[in-house]
Amino acid sequence: MKILDRYILTSFLKTFFPLFFIIMFILLLQTIWLFISELAGKDLDFSVILKFLTFATPRLIPMVLPLTILLTSIMIFGSFAENYEFAAMKSSGISLQRAMRTLSVFIFFVGIGAFLFSNTVIPSSEKRFINLRKNIVKVKPAMVITPNQFNDLGDINIKVAEKHGDNDQFLRDVIIHKKAARPGNFTVIKAVEGELRGSADSDLITLILNDGNYYDEIQQRSPKRRNKLPFAKTHFEKYILNIDLSSLGEVDMDAQQFSKGYNMLNVNELGAEIDTLSDRVTGNLKSVKEEVGRRNGLTTINKNLMAIKEKITKDSLATFNDSTDIKSYFDTNQKIQIYKLASSNVDVVLRKISSTKSGNVGLRRALNKYEMSLHDKYALGIACILLFFVGAPLGAIIRKGGMGLPIVIGVVLFLTYHFIGIFAKNSAEEGGIPPVIGSWLSTFIIFPLSIFLTHRATTDQGIFNFDTFVQPIRNFFMKRVSKRKK
Repeated sequence: MKILDRYILTSFLKTFFPLFFIIMFILLLQTIWLFISELAGKDLDFSVILKFLTFATPRLIPMVLPLTILLTSIMIFGSFAENYEFAAMKSSGISLQRAMRTLSVFIFFVGIGAFLFSNTVIPSSEKRFINLRKNIVKVKPAMVITPNQFNDLGDINIKVAEKHGDNDQFLRDVIIHKKAARPGNFTVIKAVEGELRGSADSDLITLILNDGNYYDEIQQRSPKRRNKLPFAKTHFEKYILNIDLSSLGEVDMDAQQFSKGYNMLNVNELGAEIDTLSDRVTGNLKSVKEEVGRRNGLTTINKNLMAIKEKITKDSLATFNDSTDIKSYFDTNQKIQIYKLASSNVDVVLRKISSTKSGNVGLRRALNKYEMSLHDKYALGIACILLFFVGAPLGAIIRKGGMGLPIVIGVVLFLTYHFIGIFAKNSAEEGGIPPVIGSWLSTFIIFPLSIFLTHRATTDQGIFNFDTFVQPIRNFFMKRVSKRKK
C-alpha cells in the first residue's frame, strides 16, 4: 500500500469509528426511551439491563452503518478538497478515481461484512432481544396491569378500564378470562369494581371483585348439544380470587420461547419459511376452489343431467333447454327443497371465501415481511457501497469538510433515502407493490445519483451547471436586443 492510500484510509477510519459510536449512542438512547415502560419500576439487575442494551445494539446497525459511511465520506473528501489536497493530487497526476480506489475496496469488504452480519448476528440478537422483553414483562406482574388491554397475570388474563387509588389497587370494569387445561376461553368473570390486596414481599395476590357475573361454558360430548352453546351464569356481590405468582417470580431471563419471527431468521431459514407460507396460501386457494366446485355441482352436473333426462319423455325433451319449463318437472315441495339447498350452498361458499380471504390477508402480509427481510440482508451491503459513491464525490464537489455543512447535507440525503425505504416497505407489506421493490426501491434511487455525482466530480463540474440553463435564455434576449438596435 502506498503512502497516499495509507493516508486516505487512515483519515477515513479516524473519522469513521468516532462517528459510528456517536450515532450508535444516540440511537441507543432513543431505543431506551422507546422501551422505558418495560424497564422502569421492575427492580431489574444491572446485568439484565446490560443484556437488553447489548441485544438491542445489532438491530441498529442497518441504520447506523450506511449513515456513518455517507457522513464520513462527505466529511473526509470535503476536507481534502477544502485544504487543496485534491489539487495537489491532480497536479501530481492522481485523479479522483485513483484517490477513491483504496476506500472503494475497503467499502466493498464492509458491504460483504454487513451482509454476513445481518445474516448471522442480527437474527440471533433479535431472537434474544424479543425473548428478553417477554421475560421482563413477567417480572412483578402486578405492576404490568395496563388499562384497556388484556394482561397475563398468573393463571388469568385480566383487563380493566381504569386503575385508581394511592397504589392503583382499585380497579373498574374488570374482565377476567381464566386459563384452563384445554385451550380456549371457557370461564369469564365480569365485575363492576375490584381491588388488589397483597404484601409487597408475598407471591400471593388477592383480587376482590364486587357486583359481577360468573360465566362458565359447559362442554358437551354430543355435537347437537354442543352447537346450542350451553353455559352457566352466576351473579355475585363479592368474589375473592387468589392468584399464586410464585412460579412467575422465578423468571429465566435467558429463556428462548420465540424463534419464528421474520427478523430472527437467516437467509436459508427465510427461504424455507417463505416456501411454507406460499404453500399455505396456495393450499387455501385450492381448497376454496374445490369447495366451490363441489357446492355448485359442476363436478357432478353430467350425472345429474343424465338422471333427469331418463325421467323426461322424448316429447318433452325438446322443451328441456327452455329455462322457463324446467320448473314444471318439480312439485312445490321439491322446489322449496331445491331453493333451500341452493341458498345453503351459497351461504357456505360465501363464508368459506370470506374466511379464506381474511386468513390469506394475514398470510400474505406475513409472506411479504419474510420476503422483504430476505432482500434487506442483501440490500444493506449494496446500500453501503452506493452511499459511499454518493458521499465521496459530493464532498469533493461542495469542498467543505468538518461538522457543519457536510453533516447537514448527509443527514438530509440519508433521511430522504430512509423515508423512501419506510414508505416502500409499508406499501409492500400491504401488497401495494411487490416485496422486492419495497426492499430495493431506495437503493435503486441512489444508484443513478451515485453515478451522476461521481461523473460530475471526476470531470470537475458542480452538482448543477447553471450555465446550461441560463445561456440559452441569455442568447435569446441578446438576439432580441440586437434586432431592435438594427
